[in-house]
Amino acid sequence: MAGYHVPPLEGLVEKFESLPGIGHKNAQRLAYHVLDMSREDAESFAAAIVEAHEKIHYCSVCCNLTDSDLCPVCRNDLRDKSVICVVEEPKDVFALERAGEYNAQYHVLHGAISPLSGIGPDQLHIKELLARIDGTVSEVIMATNPTVEGEATAMYLSRLLKPLGVKVTRLAYGIPVGGDLEYADEVTLQRAMQGRQEL
Repeated sequence: MAGYHVPPLEGLVEKFESLPGIGHKNAQRLAYHVLDMSREDAESFAAAIVEAHEKIHYCSVCCNLTDSDLCPVCRNDLRDKSVICVVEEPKDVFALERAGEYNAQYHVLHGAISPLSGIGPDQLHIKELLARIDGTVSEVIMATNPTVEGEATAMYLSRLLKPLGVKVTRLAYGIPVGGDLEYADEVTLQRAMQGRQEL
């Protein structure tokens, strides 16, 4: 079977394989699943991808994804406008919203400072964040990922924001619920100790 190949199928597998977190076997499964769809379902699937590309863009305030000028969070007058939570990616907003504990504003950087990857402050939406600090914002929460890049980004932003008279805080990170101390790395244990609260 070494000579067996169908170029359109291989092209479809390659497209799925180019998605983050999709290996070759999963890409094959997805490709065969698409081929098992009816023509109408396949066209609807393709149309949804094209429509998302055409209609979704950045919110003019927080840089989150939206299909209108403002995202649903920025449009919501019931949310606290004095606090901004800074995240790396739109999916981070989704995760925080799912937790249901936060009722203020967001700002999406679309990445983190990473000199090794050629990503500097100019490639992120930092200017838009600084433009939002207009006297009405009292706190900026750094919710970048607990990675070297995320920490560097949080420190960089903190140095820019503190002179503007806003309180800059960092999310507490620690041991996940259901986790064992023996499997936690040193940085996670340090964060857990630093973020401890009185019972």
